[in-house]
Amino acid sequence: MDRLADYRNKRDPARTPEPVPGAASTSAGDGRGGHPGGIFVVQEHHARRLHWDLRLERDGVLVSWALPKGVPDDPAVNHLAVHTEDHPLQYASFSGEIPRGQYGAGSMTIWDHGAYDVLKWDVREVKFVLHGQRVSGGYVLFATGGKNWMIHRERLPLPASVIPMLATPGQPPGHHREEWAVEMKWDGVRALAFMENGRLQLMSRTGKDITATYPELAGLPSAAGRRQVLLDGEIVAFADGRPDFEALQPRMHVSSPAQAARLAQTTPVTYLAFDVLQLDGRPLTALTYADRRDILTSVIPNGGWWLCPPSFPGEDLDAVLAASRENGLEGVLAKRLDSRYEPGIRSGDWVKIKNLLRQEVVVAGFKPGKGNRTGQIGSLLVGVYESGGLRYCGHVGTGFSDAALRMLGGKLAPLRRADSPFAGPVPPEYARPAVWVEPRLVIEVSFERWTRAGRMRAPAYQGLRDDKDPADVVRET
Repeated sequence: MDRLADYRNKRDPARTPEPVPGAASTSAGDGRGGHPGGIFVVQEHHARRLHWDLRLERDGVLVSWALPKGVPDDPAVNHLAVHTEDHPLQYASFSGEIPRGQYGAGSMTIWDHGAYDVLKWDVREVKFVLHGQRVSGGYVLFATGGKNWMIHRERLPLPASVIPMLATPGQPPGHHREEWAVEMKWDGVRALAFMENGRLQLMSRTGKDITATYPELAGLPSAAGRRQVLLDGEIVAFADGRPDFEALQPRMHVSSPAQAARLAQTTPVTYLAFDVLQLDGRPLTALTYADRRDILTSVIPNGGWWLCPPSFPGEDLDAVLAASRENGLEGVLAKRLDSRYEPGIRSGDWVKIKNLLRQEVVVAGFKPGKGNRTGQIGSLLVGVYESGGLRYCGHVGTGFSDAALRMLGGKLAPLRRADSPFAGPVPPEYARPAVWVEPRLVIEVSFERWTRAGRMRAPAYQGLRDDKDPADVVRET
């Protein structure tokens, strides 16, 4: 059986740039075994009417469907899929202009491509999993009569984990600010909220389960209507109406449910949701920031211990930045309206603009205290990673409460080591009396400026960041 006869009969190889192979014998197969899948392509076809062509490799050809509304991304919506003639495998890489007067005249571009797996294939139903860059997950094609089929997206489970998208330190965009949105930068702990069947799991930026640490947030799934939702946001403690990272410190390191419940009564936290990554089985990361924000505001009501803070037009950036200064906030985030959510990527589409110079640093040693700090930490020797090594960038001797000194002393005691973990020199006046430790603790500091030697001037301790991986700590400002 010549599977490509209809394809060739509709095309003149002398007039179209499309691949038109010679006659060959191909087998239709029985659809019951052998081929586990193959390649797929989705081509955007600007013909008489715009549509998308889905093509799946099968038995030596590309079995094809025309999708007038494209590949559905919402499991609640089915799209029409019109079964068309089989295409040659070479068509998977075709893009170009089909001349006027030829079948399918118009421009053809590759919208997505990749591999796929077959779960079921018969004359009435095709179940498969796509592994593309723009579309991925399970789909079903089912016949409804004649050449008409429908395509349905399977409801996806929540992912086991996600690495959050990160912002790049920088300056306000100078031009085309209408293409950006602005959010306040909240001084708290980044947390992803996984919600399904009325249950909540909170995961830190490093993948640590922190659900038990914040019991007051357990009602968030009910507030979201018990829908399947994956949110990105910040856990913040407020004092006098303003985010207070110091107030959050006692909450961050608690694993005992009983202790967490007591602290929730005295120092409650609020979850500030600023992004939504999945909803009711539908991944949203490929949508634009603007579209995700519209969805987010419809999912999370403001009230209780959770809020969806406002997003402001990019043209208002200067006013929003001034308001953040007046309210003692850390700064703002500028985000491109057309940006996708890229897990684990530090993207230039998100820019953080700080009011104060703040920096995460790795503790690599400490200088023993004297006077009223005898027996405690005098100052911390800290660094950032640069060119694969930990580089000394200053010593931190202020900003500590007595409780913070005791807590840090307890955490550093079992990390002692005989030699310096820094890749370069440390000033002798700090190196000689130093007690070296394994570089496993991350703290946040504020400071005046960087010196030409790459040191922080007048750094002050702001808090422990056990939600950050030391290997990710680089100079940001």
